[in-house]
Amino acid sequence: MKFEPTLECAKQLDANDPLKQYRSKFLFPQHNGREVVYFTGNSLGLQPTSTQSYIQQELNDWAKFGVEGHFLAKNPWMHYHEFLTEKMAKIVGGKNSEVVMMNQLTVNLHLLMVSFYRPTKQRYKILCEAKAFPSDQYALQSQVKFHGLNPKDALIEIAPREGEYHVRHEDIYEAIEKNKESLALIMIGGVNYFSGQVFDLKSITEAGHKAGAVVGFDLAHGAGNIHLELHNWNVDFACWCSYKYLNSGPGSVAGAFVHEKHHKNTELPLFAGWWGTKKETRFLMKPEFEPIESAERWQLSNAPVFAMAACKASLDVFDEVGMQKLIEKSKDLTEYLEYIVAEVNKVKNNCLQIITPKENRGCQISIVANGYGKPLYNKLIENGVIPDWREPNVIRCAPVPLYNNFEDIYRFGEILKALL
Repeated sequence: MKFEPTLECAKQLDANDPLKQYRSKFLFPQHNGREVVYFTGNSLGLQPTSTQSYIQQELNDWAKFGVEGHFLAKNPWMHYHEFLTEKMAKIVGGKNSEVVMMNQLTVNLHLLMVSFYRPTKQRYKILCEAKAFPSDQYALQSQVKFHGLNPKDALIEIAPREGEYHVRHEDIYEAIEKNKESLALIMIGGVNYFSGQVFDLKSITEAGHKAGAVVGFDLAHGAGNIHLELHNWNVDFACWCSYKYLNSGPGSVAGAFVHEKHHKNTELPLFAGWWGTKKETRFLMKPEFEPIESAERWQLSNAPVFAMAACKASLDVFDEVGMQKLIEKSKDLTEYLEYIVAEVNKVKNNCLQIITPKENRGCQISIVANGYGKPLYNKLIENGVIPDWREPNVIRCAPVPLYNNFEDIYRFGEILKALL
């Protein structure tokens, strides 16, 4: 695409955008009577305009039917999670039987590691990214300690090289090869929350399996953002939240993937709940657990309907658009953002440094404003731009293709120039 640092160019790019109508399907915070430049969909996605009616439908059916809403509601609550499965499976590239919406992200990570982190005397190590999102770090540390192991010995953390911001894939493969006799599990975030780096999940999975390890991913910053083929890549398990790119509201229901090759494995240990037992016999209240032969086996409890209603509202929009079109627009938006940052640098002494690798990114671009720090972020907020700050020095900007446009990026550049 041909870019120019002008408002006219941004408006023309928006006029040519085949997805431009979807912006009106989301609610933007306001600043001085105008929509903010919202670049924080990688932390909390905007609310779809349809969300309120989706939740209201379930409130109405609760009032109308009481407990019978489990069977008589417009969307019967008994099977509500199933309304989300097919559309979510398309987004992550899984079969319907491999995907389930349940719990929250870290709960799902723990439940899946109960099954897939089975350390032995020889194989007990977990390979992960250094400075992963803290919730992942805490989960991995506690799982290791639960098995009586020392995290300093059991956790292999792959960090960027000195002076660099993203992890080199060759360093990941080297660590896998070096520890292939003791490696039990690889558990990496599909997209690094800090740098925005997208990892090569297919190749990491292949390398992990070759070394005899189980491979799982935290896709909190991947689901709804990047191209995923979890089934075809033979990933063992994955989990993700739905409140970032999936726009389901703060703390909303999360998702999990378990490859079908594990569904019939009766030897897999797990923490059981009655919603994971066979549907045909669930209400016979049998004392023994009879696992469903799908990802639903890992469910504990019945559906949190109101949270799932918000998720359903967003997934219906995703299903209408399709991930391929979103990814195409995402590439255009991030290229334009990169271009605008370069234009700002021309007049502001190259003070802005993009640390997100161009060849491995989704819609997030992480920027270091050398010499400015958090006061610049605070000024952006005061001027109607909402990015995200991460210590010690990074401003994360995520132009989300469902609702951001090129004019947002142009406005960001103009405000940034005025503040620097």
